Amino acid sequence: MKQLGLQVVRINVCIAFVLLCISTIQAQSFHLQSQYAKIGINSKGFITSIKDKKTGVEYCPKGMSSALMSLEANKKYILPVKAVYNLAKKEIVLTYSNGAIASIKAEQKQQYLRLQLLSLTKQSEVDNIVWGPYKTNISKIIGDVIGVVRNDDFAIGLLGLDDNTTSGPPTDGDMSFMYYFIHSPDPKKYPLPPHLKEGQVFSIGGDGISDVAFYSQPEEYFRMNYGNGAILEPAFGSSISMHARDRRKEQIIRFPAYPEGLDGKANSSRYQLVVPANAHFVGSTVAFYACPDSLGLKTIEKIVLNEGLPHPEIDGKWIKDPGAYRPDIAWWGAHDSLVSYAKQLNMKGVQDEGYGEYYPNPADRWGKRKINFRGSASLTVPQYGAIMQKEGIRYGLHTLCEFLQPGTSDVSPVPSDSLAIMQRTILTKDLSETDTIITVADTAYFNEFGGWEGNHTNVLKIGKELIEYNGISTTKPYRFLNVKRGFHNTARAAYKAGITIVKLQPNCYRGFAPDMNLQEVYADYYGKWLIEGGMDYIDFDGLESCMYQGHGQYSFKRFFRKLFDSYKKNGGKYLRVMGSAVGEGSWHYMSVCNVGGGDHMFSPVLNKWGIEGKDMRYVFESSYLPATFGIQSYQVDWSVYDAENLQAKSIGWDALYMLGLSQQTVEASAEKETIFKALRAWEDARVAQVFTKAHKERLKDLDYKFHLEQTGARSFNLYPLKENRFRDMPYSAAGMQVQLHNEFDEQALEFAVKVYAPKDSSITGLKIITGSGAEIIIDRKIAAGQYVIYKNGKLYVTNQGRKMLEQIPLAQQLKISKGQSSFKVQALHTGNEKVKLELVVPVIGKAEKI
Repeated sequence: MKQLGLQVVRINVCIAFVLLCISTIQAQSFHLQSQYAKIGINSKGFITSIKDKKTGVEYCPKGMSSALMSLEANKKYILPVKAVYNLAKKEIVLTYSNGAIASIKAEQKQQYLRLQLLSLTKQSEVDNIVWGPYKTNISKIIGDVIGVVRNDDFAIGLLGLDDNTTSGPPTDGDMSFMYYFIHSPDPKKYPLPPHLKEGQVFSIGGDGISDVAFYSQPEEYFRMNYGNGAILEPAFGSSISMHARDRRKEQIIRFPAYPEGLDGKANSSRYQLVVPANAHFVGSTVAFYACPDSLGLKTIEKIVLNEGLPHPEIDGKWIKDPGAYRPDIAWWGAHDSLVSYAKQLNMKGVQDEGYGEYYPNPADRWGKRKINFRGSASLTVPQYGAIMQKEGIRYGLHTLCEFLQPGTSDVSPVPSDSLAIMQRTILTKDLSETDTIITVADTAYFNEFGGWEGNHTNVLKIGKELIEYNGISTTKPYRFLNVKRGFHNTARAAYKAGITIVKLQPNCYRGFAPDMNLQEVYADYYGKWLIEGGMDYIDFDGLESCMYQGHGQYSFKRFFRKLFDSYKKNGGKYLRVMGSAVGEGSWHYMSVCNVGGGDHMFSPVLNKWGIEGKDMRYVFESSYLPATFGIQSYQVDWSVYDAENLQAKSIGWDALYMLGLSQQTVEASAEKETIFKALRAWEDARVAQVFTKAHKERLKDLDYKFHLEQTGARSFNLYPLKENRFRDMPYSAAGMQVQLHNEFDEQALEFAVKVYAPKDSSITGLKIITGSGAEIIIDRKIAAGQYVIYKNGKLYVTNQGRKMLEQIPLAQQLKISKGQSSFKVQALHTGNEKVKLELVVPVIGKAEKI
C-alpha cells in the first residue's frame, strides 16, 4: 500500500509538472520585471503596463499598448497577433499577421530587460525589425539622441547592444535631421501662445553657409530635434524605439527624411542608392530600462559594463559621469605659452585650432604645416605631440573626419573604387578618350544637383576617370549634359558599352566620401595617425561624412568602433573625442561635443544663454550628455567676474566648453594673472567635486555671478555677486542718472565705464556723480573701447585690455550703501550722439565656506 501511495504521489507530481509546462507555453498575459519596473505583456505580444514597482505609478498610456517587437516591410508595420512565453527557456515566441514567427530571448536582469531576436521566419519578406515603438505617458524631457524619455521622477529608455540595432524607427538613411518642434517643458512657466500647439514642427533656420543661422528661435518652447530614438507624442506623451535593418538589401532612399511639410531649406532631399552592407537583424539585442531618473545614467553605465559596450574612461571615470566633465583649450597662434597656460589653468585637453582644418590623406599624412613658435624653431606634429604627452596634456587637431578632397590619394589622380556613390547606370555606347557624348541606359536620378547639403557638385566616375557634368537629357538616347572629361586631373580613357558609370556622393566642401569599406580604412588610418602624432585628442568636424553612405547610425558605430580598436591596438589608452554633432551611433565614444561658440552659445559677460546654446542644452541634457557653451574665446577686456562666471555657470549647468586662447590676446589682458588664478580655483573645485546639487542650482541663476577664493586643497569661499549693468547710455551734457541696487551690506564701491564710439575717435572727458554725492572729474581724452575704472580705492583710465594708462587722483574712498542709490554719468564738456557708454557696478555678498 505504501508503494502504491508513493506511485500515486509520483504520478500526481508528474501531472502537475506537465500542466505547469503546458501553462508556460500557452498564449497568455505575462510580466517581465527589473529592480525598478514591472512590464505587463498581453497574449498578443503587446506591452500593456510599465509600472514603477516602488510607487505603483503607471507609465503606459491609459487604454493603449505597444508591440513588443514589430516587423517592417515596404515602409509598413506588421504587428504580432500571438505571444507565447516559455519561462523555463526565457523565450517569447511572437506570431505575426503575415504568418512570420519570431523567437525572442527575454532575460530579466537586475536593472533592465535584455531582449534578443534569436530567429525569424519569412525573413526575405521583412526589411527591418522594430523594438516598439513603446508608448509612454512621459513627455517632459524627450531624449531623442539615445532614446530615453524622462520626467522629474522616472526615466524609460532603450539601449542598443549591437551595432546594427540603431535608434528610432526605420527611415530613409536611418537618420533624423534637425528641425524645431513645439514643446513646453513647463506649461506654467512657458505657456504656449495661441497660434502654437504641442508637437507642431518647423524648419530650422539656415542659409546653407552659416551653422549659426540654423538656430533661430529663442523661446524655451521651441525645441531642437536631433534624433528619433524618442519622439514627442502630444496625444498621450512619447514613444521610444530602436530598429535593426537587413542591410544586405540594396535600397533607393530619399535623404534626408524630413518631417512632413518641411523642405529643409538649405539642405534638400536627394535620391540615393544605398549599397549593401553585411549586417542583418537576426541577433538584434536591446536593453529596455525603466528606473528613477536620478539613477538613469548609473543604470545605463551598468548596462554598458554588463554588456561589454564601449566604456571610455578619463582619470578613472566613465566619460559620461559628470565627475569626469572637464573644459578644454582651443588654441590659436604661436605655441610658446601653451603648456604654461594649460598648467596654470589645470586644463588638460587642447585642440590646436591654429593648425587649421586637417583633411585625411594617406599619401601625405602631415602635409607641410608645422607647429610654430616665436622664440624657437618649428616642430612637426609628432615632435610636439611627444612633448605634450610628457607634460600630461591631451593634445589633438581639428579634422574634417572623412572629407576626401581633390588631391587626396583616394580621389586624384587615381580615384578609389570605394568612394561613396549616389546613382549607378550602364554605358550604352563605346566611349573614346575624347568623346564628350556619354549615353547611358536610364536617367535614374542623375538630374538632381549634387547632394543633400545643397552642394551642386556633379561628378561621375567610370573606371579610374572622374567626369564633371550638369544635367541629363530626358528623352532617349539618354546622355549627360555639359560634360568635362578628366576632372580633377584624372586620366581620360576609352570604355566599352556595358561598363558601369556612377555618380559620386559629394561632401559639403565639394569633395567626396568613402563607402563603408573605405570608411573603415580611414578609421584605422586615424587610429595609427593619432599614435604617430603623439595625440590622444581629436576633433571630428564634418561628422556628417558618416551619413553619406546611407546607413545612418550603423555607419557611425562602424567608424568609431574601428577607430577605437585601431587606436588601442597601436598603443593608445584614453582617446578624447570631440565632434560637430553627436548621435546614438557616436554617443558611447564621444567625450564632449563643444559645438558653436561665443554669445550664440552663452555670454559670460551678459550672463545670458544664446539661442544655439539653449537648443543644444536641451538636446544634450535630455540624453544624459553635458550641455555646452562651445568655444568661449578669452576676451582681452574680460573682468575677473566675467571669466569666473564662465566657470560658475559651466559647473552649475554641468556644461562643458573650450576656452579659446592665444598668447597675443592673453598677454594683452591686464587682469590675466587674476583671471588665471580665479579660473584655476574654479577648476580645482570642479575636480574636487565640492559643489552639491543645491550649490549647482544656485550657480545656474542667471541673475547672479559668483566669485571663488581657494583657501585649501579642498576648501573654498564662495561669494554671490550681482551686477548693475546699464548699456547704451547716452554721452551727453545732461547725462543719464540710473538707480543702483545693493542687496548686500554696505561695501567699497567698484565700477567700470566703457566708451563705445566710432573707430579711432574719442571723447573729451566724463563727470560721474555717485549716490553719496561725490563728483568725479576725468578731464582727458578717452578713446573708443577704453575704460574708466574705480577698483580697490583707485580711479584710472585703461586701454581696451583694462591696462592702466593713467591714474586719476581721488581725495576720498567711495562706498555703496545697502539698498537703492543713484549714479549719474555725463559728458564733461559737450556730448556726442554717436557715442554710447556702458556702466557696470558690481556688488558682492558674504562668503559661504565650501
